[in-house]
Amino acid sequence: MTPAIKLLEKQKVNFEVLKFAHDPSSQSFANEAAEKLNLNAEQVFKTLLVEVDGVLHVAILPATRQVDLKAFAKACKGKKAMLADAKKAQNTTGYLIGGISPFAQKKRLNTMLHSDAQQFDKIYVSAGKRGLEVAVAPNDCIALCSATVAQF
Repeated sequence: MTPAIKLLEKQKVNFEVLKFAHDPSSQSFANEAAEKLNLNAEQVFKTLLVEVDGVLHVAILPATRQVDLKAFAKACKGKKAMLADAKKAQNTTGYLIGGISPFAQKKRLNTMLHSDAQQFDKIYVSAGKRGLEVAVAPNDCIALCSATVAQF
């Protein structure tokens, strides 16, 4: 049981846990989840940490997209954005790369959910461990993460 799943249970959020056998050689974790769970890749969202003007933020976006750093910085009212160092991301969230959940991170960060999420009844995000996803309503994700919805 991960901190993310415990938080969803505690908050009485309607969610579903999906498991798959993670391939250690895979580097595209969200796409691997979509493929192995036979899900629409546009509905599977990855959680990235992005540094904007030296401050960490969380970006939740479809597996099929790359984060537009310029647009992300603008959405955060900043100037310059870059992907956070993997070690920094892991230390800040308490999760391993490939298993970073937007829920129950060690440190609460400003979070942006890609606007594509709003076209779905549910989206799939990491449950806090490689090979473990949760299906949640986008509005529950917004509420639990205090997320802002943006196009980036």
